[in-house]
Amino acid sequence: MVTPKLGRSPSIRDRVEDTLSAHRNELVALLSRYVAQGNGILQPHHLIDELDNVVGDDVGRQKLSDGPFGQILKSAQEAIVLPPFVAIAVRPRPGVWEYVRVNVHELSVDQLSVSEYLRFKEELVDGMFNDYYVLELDFEPFNASFPRPNRSSSIGNGVQFLNRHLSSIMFRNKESLEPLLDFLRAHKHKGQVIMLNDRIQSISRLQSALVKADDHLTKLPPETPFGEFEYEFQGMGFERGWGDTAQRVLEMIHLLLDILQAPDPSTLETFLGRIPMVFNVVILSPHGYFGQANVLGLPDTGGQVVYILDQVRALENEMLLRMQKQGLDVIPRILIVTRLIPDAKGTTCNQRLERVSGTEHSHILRVPFRTDKGILRKWISRFDVWPYLETFAEDAASEIAAELQGVPDLIIGNYSDGNLVASLLASKLGVTQCTIAHALEKTKYPDSDIYWKNFDEKYHFSCQFTADLIAMNNADFIITSTYQEIAGSKNTVGQYESHTAFTLPGLYRVVHGIDVFDPKFNIVSPGADMCIYFPYSDVEKRLTALHGSIEKLLYDPEQNEEHIGMLNDRSKPIIFSMARLDQVKNITGLVECYAKNAKLREVANLVVVAGYNDVKKSNDREEIVEIEKMHDLMKEYNLHGQFRWMSSQTNRARNGELYRYIADTRGIFVQPAFYEAFGLTVVEAMTCGLPTFATCHGGPAEIIENGVSGFHIDPYHPDQVATTMVDFFEKCKEDSSHWNKISDAGLQRIYERYTWKIYSERLMTLAGVYGFWKYVSKLSRRETRRYLEMFYTLKFRDLAKSVPLAIDDQH
Repeated sequence: MVTPKLGRSPSIRDRVEDTLSAHRNELVALLSRYVAQGNGILQPHHLIDELDNVVGDDVGRQKLSDGPFGQILKSAQEAIVLPPFVAIAVRPRPGVWEYVRVNVHELSVDQLSVSEYLRFKEELVDGMFNDYYVLELDFEPFNASFPRPNRSSSIGNGVQFLNRHLSSIMFRNKESLEPLLDFLRAHKHKGQVIMLNDRIQSISRLQSALVKADDHLTKLPPETPFGEFEYEFQGMGFERGWGDTAQRVLEMIHLLLDILQAPDPSTLETFLGRIPMVFNVVILSPHGYFGQANVLGLPDTGGQVVYILDQVRALENEMLLRMQKQGLDVIPRILIVTRLIPDAKGTTCNQRLERVSGTEHSHILRVPFRTDKGILRKWISRFDVWPYLETFAEDAASEIAAELQGVPDLIIGNYSDGNLVASLLASKLGVTQCTIAHALEKTKYPDSDIYWKNFDEKYHFSCQFTADLIAMNNADFIITSTYQEIAGSKNTVGQYESHTAFTLPGLYRVVHGIDVFDPKFNIVSPGADMCIYFPYSDVEKRLTALHGSIEKLLYDPEQNEEHIGMLNDRSKPIIFSMARLDQVKNITGLVECYAKNAKLREVANLVVVAGYNDVKKSNDREEIVEIEKMHDLMKEYNLHGQFRWMSSQTNRARNGELYRYIADTRGIFVQPAFYEAFGLTVVEAMTCGLPTFATCHGGPAEIIENGVSGFHIDPYHPDQVATTMVDFFEKCKEDSSHWNKISDAGLQRIYERYTWKIYSERLMTLAGVYGFWKYVSKLSRRETRRYLEMFYTLKFRDLAKSVPLAIDDQH
């Protein structure tokens, strides 16, 4: 086994040694406090808190805090304490890590490699052990020759970097244009040649043919249909796919001429994005109840279903538009492949094929989970699906081939299970693969890697983390909704970044799992369905027929399982929130924040839509605790008359109008979660023109420009949250235009960045660029694929087999 190379730089070690020289007493006192806590993992706040408790004079403590070691502590993500050693994982900036270990007794300092740090960490679980032949996963050697940016600010802009890289190669070396010619000549759809025919065999021939075509087309009226010059065009070596009119074909020809003469990144991206490449798309989402009605709120069934259905509608429209502009008479197909559940609980999840409403050519294709004993009839948790996925992938491949009469051009995976199946299918079919994680579980459950055995019986994280590693390394490109999903922030680790290096003691050690600087990462944010969510000011589209039922929800004095609490003063604006009723979403935290602030209660009412209001209705332990807490808050602070609690609402059309109705009261929307990966409700509220106050932890911090298009709030400081809301309402009272200013700026932000139209255009362009990159770099990727196949076969399959198979209930 090759000895891992040491960490990037000895600078962290130098800084610790400098501090030992300058502030020996204070540093020894601090490190001794860490060691005194015994074996364990210290989180960042523990490390900083102990700094304040160091014995010694205030000046010495301040110098230690302000000095080099203080800076190390401020960027430390964890410390492993195994007396007399303290090892610290330092993250100077997103995506960059260093490791150092101090022996407190001998006052010696070592810089550690990733492998050495993880081996030390494993001693927390296994004690001292001498097995040097642990399976180590290291994907770095496969990517050593691949280009990548090195600035943290470049993370998530993969396609821009890739275009710069490809165009610079083409600029420096004209022979590098040959793969582009081969790529264009290889294009076919169902056996029909598109783009170029056999008359063009070389770059020089292509260049002269383009000049000839340019000359011919400039003499034609711009709107001349392609059919009128198709014959002459074929004679020059060109086939359909360049455009539907003389003007569009001419635009494509000019783009390609520019690339051949002086390639630049934006021209290359535009050209590759316009090449007809994607006719059939397969989207994988196996778990939960995937349907269009009566499914939201069922186990494992929520935002991902809404996301995919909205995505598909936008994607079909974009594909139809592009094919029309490309001059192709082709009908695109999109298949959402999910699990068929015979015991469908009143949903359509037992139907094999179901058309997606609002589309012409998109369907949900359901394939059952199958074992040697037959088809599994009942729903099972997303944590228990692993033993079924390999057979599901094989069965899905056959069903997809039958539906499409061929193979797809793009496969998109969703969540860990869908991404694993997408990897199996993409490898089998040689198709471009896109990964969308939605949520990586590893960051949600602290220490779920090092102590995976404690979690495995319930969650089977050993399977899930292994599947995630396979999928993210197999994917041609990865889409995330926010930067934080990839690389976190200055102080928090990103979801993908947490897979850079970790260990599952007794299974394997990940030395280089994923590189967040990899140009496969792209931030493409979703939007809200603009048929449902549109501005309150769009009077003609308003669903006024629903106002009666909305007013009943808000103001009906009857107390029942759908609504409790009362609003006495209907003239006050409404503070509104809608989310699941769980600890992280922090709806009870918002209620407590409101309840404790007399001024806020005076100027506004509070309305929340969340979960059930009766503990007997819930089977979820966490939700039951939150329900009880909500009732306690209502009694303790006597909220009757100022607060309304509505149970979860699944009617999307009415929810859209509810946002707008709140806007009519000159109210606000609040998203108070302790952490929110993206924040779809934030986008929905802003799309309806509702001024929005959202958590600064996670995606909403990127959606909202603080003080301009909304407000950032910190749920860990509820007093400040209340003050921010009071200030807003007071300002609106003084200046009636202030509410409109924030509302309009929120809408502007949405139209610039967060629409499904922008999303679908970007996704199609990414498919084009990465399709080309896959073509030109296929030899380089082959080694990675073979490595992943071995890892899947030797590790994942045994882990999946260890998950117990579900047993159907007896009917």
